[in-house]
Amino acid sequence: MKAEKVIALHKIHEAAVVHPMARIGKDVEIGPYAVIGENVVIDDGTKIGAHVVIDGWTSIGKNCVIFPGASIGAEPQDLKFAGEKSYVFIGDNTKIRECATVNRATGEGEETRIGSSCLMMAYTHVAHNCVVGNNVIMSNAATLAGHVIVEDRAVIGGLTGVHQFVKVGRNAMIGGASKVVQDVVPYTIVDGHPAKVSGLNSVGMSRAGIPIASRRSIKKAYKLLYRSGLSLAQAIAMIEQEVDSCSEVDHFLRFLRNAERGICRGRKEVGE
Repeated sequence: MKAEKVIALHKIHEAAVVHPMARIGKDVEIGPYAVIGENVVIDDGTKIGAHVVIDGWTSIGKNCVIFPGASIGAEPQDLKFAGEKSYVFIGDNTKIRECATVNRATGEGEETRIGSSCLMMAYTHVAHNCVVGNNVIMSNAATLAGHVIVEDRAVIGGLTGVHQFVKVGRNAMIGGASKVVQDVVPYTIVDGHPAKVSGLNSVGMSRAGIPIASRRSIKKAYKLLYRSGLSLAQAIAMIEQEVDSCSEVDHFLRFLRNAERGICRGRKEVGE
């Protein structure tokens, strides 16, 4: 009777395989043939679909939905991995669609992290040591190689591949089937093979509630970076001198100063 009550409380299907040491929160649903490993933590209200596998040292937040066939917390696809203890953390209210994969990190104590309120569509892949911010959307079959950083509210188009160690800036948008080998500057739209900047993500900034004055400052900074013919270092200096400071411009500059792989450049034929 006690086992039956636990199953009813958590809504765990009788065909699911849940390790007795896994920590399962209140009102969690686990579908048939799902497999939940020993070191997994699933917080309240999360729903796990059929045939989902969650393994490793994986923690999933509240009210997430993981659809059938997803694999979360498996060993990284990395030849350097030697069986060390590493982690996956997923925030609250994130949806992970069918057959998506999220690998745990390479390196003792290292982590792969996805934030809150993200949407990872079908067949997306988040590799080892990636850090994905909040409100990020990855469209179908978009893939992140190892050590990629994706900042808040970025949108990554379907079938896009992002090279290892690349950074994708806040409120940026990447067009479908793009090849991204350099950092994507915040608030921009990039597209192509390799990806190049085609303009500002004005709609995304508006939807994010960025004030009009800040958007104007970002536009001026963008023109200095992409339309003035200046080098990156010269553009940074000019933005510091000529553009009114705000949190968005400060972040824009901080990102540029830390673009170790270089940034996606603009298309000369595209005007503003």
